[in-house]
Amino acid sequence: MSASELAKQVGVSRQTIYAIEAGTYIPNTVVAIRLARALDTTVEELFPLPEDDNAPPRHRSESATLLPGAEIPQPGQTVELCQVDKRLMATPPSAVPWYFPASDAVVENKPPRDGRTKVRVFQPDQDFGQRILVAGCDPGISVLSKHVQAAGVELVLAHRNSSQSLELLRQGVIHVAGTHLRDESSGESNLPEIGRMFGKNAVAVISFAVWEEGIVAARGNPKNIRGVEDFARPDVAIVNREKGAGTRRLLDASLKAAGISFRKVRGYGYTAAGHLPAAWQVQSGAADCCIATRAAATVLGLHFIPLVSERYDLAVRRQHLDLAGVQKLLDTLSRSSFRRELESLGGYDTKGAGERKL
Repeated sequence: MSASELAKQVGVSRQTIYAIEAGTYIPNTVVAIRLARALDTTVEELFPLPEDDNAPPRHRSESATLLPGAEIPQPGQTVELCQVDKRLMATPPSAVPWYFPASDAVVENKPPRDGRTKVRVFQPDQDFGQRILVAGCDPGISVLSKHVQAAGVELVLAHRNSSQSLELLRQGVIHVAGTHLRDESSGESNLPEIGRMFGKNAVAVISFAVWEEGIVAARGNPKNIRGVEDFARPDVAIVNREKGAGTRRLLDASLKAAGISFRKVRGYGYTAAGHLPAAWQVQSGAADCCIATRAAATVLGLHFIPLVSERYDLAVRRQHLDLAGVQKLLDTLSRSSFRRELESLGGYDTKGAGERKL
């Protein structure tokens, strides 16, 4: 049930439902009873007292067996679970997929310069009009995709850095752009850059989460890296991000603040396209460190040194806000189940998820 549908049944606004779900508003008795009836549950299950020993836990604990053949995961590192006979098996997910990605068609001919081409569709009767195309660089969008799919909407995810995503939105070829471009003069996230690229009232900006970015180093931090100043050491090699990436901007600003020329940094010209690919280079030993999110470090069990917290936003063309798929995506941002799962990855603060910033 969407937030708007629930709000209509209960007789309150959608914003009230968001506030109740976020725990920032306590409803009166009548609203609480209506909520319980609409959700086919009890008031006690919806609003358990803190001291109630019978209240359902936010997370349950299970005894699991780690699948042999891989490095032992660190506390906080994510795993996937599967029941095999009488044992619950746990295995860390691969940050670099080893399987063929999902696809709908194959390109028939070499595409011309204008990008238009013929594709051979696997399922001739398949309808692609109900999907939402999202470009961005945050791996956490995959969590949103899973929860939105439960609401009957499929997201098509295109990995692009923040600058590329906003440019695609400006061209009108995607529905949603994910971005984390910090304005160094004001410290504000995304809004100054979006204001420079788009006309007034052309784009709506919705908060996805506040995340931590910092230095990702090998497990145990064997090079004893403590800050960006160590990037100038001759025994330290980094992996950078491509031009236009918010993480590269953070690195450049940090080097400038430390008075370090990029020419003194080994690996400055060696790039990886994404937070997880960059962290994977550290995991594989190809680099000693990189700038990425805490979540990327956590999923690979790597060392993390925080530098900044900044907001990752979703930008949407205003004419697309009324699309049913976009509405369900925005509803999902305020759902507690989505927020809990995203925060469990580490380094995400979702209290403001779903808030309009512009």
